[in-house]
Amino acid sequence: MPVSFIAEVSSNHGQDLGRSLAFIDAAADAGCDAVKFQLFRIEKMFAPEILSQSPKHRARAAWELPLSFIEPIAEKCRDRKILFGCTPFYLEAVTALQPYVAFFKIASYELLYEPLLRACAESGKPVILSTGMASLDEVVRAANVLRKAGAESITLLHCVSAYPTPPEDANLKAIETIRNATGLPVGWSDHTVSPGVLLRAIHRYDASAIEFHLDLDGEGAEFAPGHCWLPQQIATLIGNVRDGFAADGHGLKVPAPSEKPDRPWRADPSDGLRPFKSVRASYRAESAA
Repeated sequence: MPVSFIAEVSSNHGQDLGRSLAFIDAAADAGCDAVKFQLFRIEKMFAPEILSQSPKHRARAAWELPLSFIEPIAEKCRDRKILFGCTPFYLEAVTALQPYVAFFKIASYELLYEPLLRACAESGKPVILSTGMASLDEVVRAANVLRKAGAESITLLHCVSAYPTPPEDANLKAIETIRNATGLPVGWSDHTVSPGVLLRAIHRYDASAIEFHLDLDGEGAEFAPGHCWLPQQIATLIGNVRDGFAADGHGLKVPAPSEKPDRPWRADPSDGLRPFKSVRASYRAESAA
């Protein structure tokens, strides 16, 4: 399929290994190509001036992914034949993840932090970079940092960092703008939970990848704001996308295999009656089904 689907678990795992592994099953069963987690520590994400004053930001410690989960998550992904990606939010996280992940994802909020970009690029792993809140100049500069640091496989994701994003703010035309400016594959990181937006990104703007936030059951820490898909929602959409691409066909105007049995039942050109005279000659009612 020309587009890949990446399920973003974000912080909906609840620091529960069983729930984390269930996300992998849900993503694989829905037809996703990859599942992605996040590895952060709040003291390495927020400045002390913020943490000392904001209980809301300190509470995000409950969203941290335990390091001990990384290896079983990677093993489960191998078993389900789905790619394991992760977003590192601090430099040491790159080293911790490198033996296990198939790719690194850099979040929009870290796009300006060049040491993290370089660390991911130098790993030799494919790198996906979200571009929410960024200007085009910032996107081009970040892409060049990744290239100069040795990244050979780079995918950019047009993104609007609003949770949720109103569809009218999606600005999907920016996919083409970013692609033309960088020469790189560009996808869409979704916060709209709108099938129409995803389908438009894929079929009109040739998005190379779709990243979306997934929750299992509406009980995840990030479900309430409204930017997370549920498994059946995304499974239906992925199925529709696959049907759409399969429907392209070969382009030759010839009878499809499924319609060949009906060809003799067209109107005979001699009298305009159905079926062909050759069928009428041997027709017996009991053979009709």
